[in-house]
Amino acid sequence: MLDIAVIAEKSGLAPSALRYYEQKGLISSAGRNGLRRTYRPEVLSRLALIACARGAGFTIAEIERFLAATPGDTELRKRMAEKADELEADILRLCRMRDSLRHASTCTHEPLVECPDFKSTIDPG
Repeated sequence: MLDIAVIAEKSGLAPSALRYYEQKGLISSAGRNGLRRTYRPEVLSRLALIACARGAGFTIAEIERFLAATPGDTELRKRMAEKADELEADILRLCRMRDSLRHASTCTHEPLVECPDFKSTIDPG
């Protein structure tokens, strides 16, 4: 068992966030060591999933539903597919930005924003 302080350090989350996630049912403690919560090491994987979902823009409520989802939850599965489409659009946009910055870092065109290669990377349309 790992103490809440160890989980907080390894996950990068404050103990208050861990208690909040537990209150919301996203994680569960394995018990207590005195007054301190303890967790099984597997909780770190769950926290990594939660952090990934939060980084992708999911709300705590959405994550809560996702973690309890069953194959029969068609509405949630539809929302998950929509979110995957949104993420794909974000990924493509970010890749275009990355590529344009890489080009801009070595481009000699003046002014830089008028470089045809730079412009085509930003707006491939």
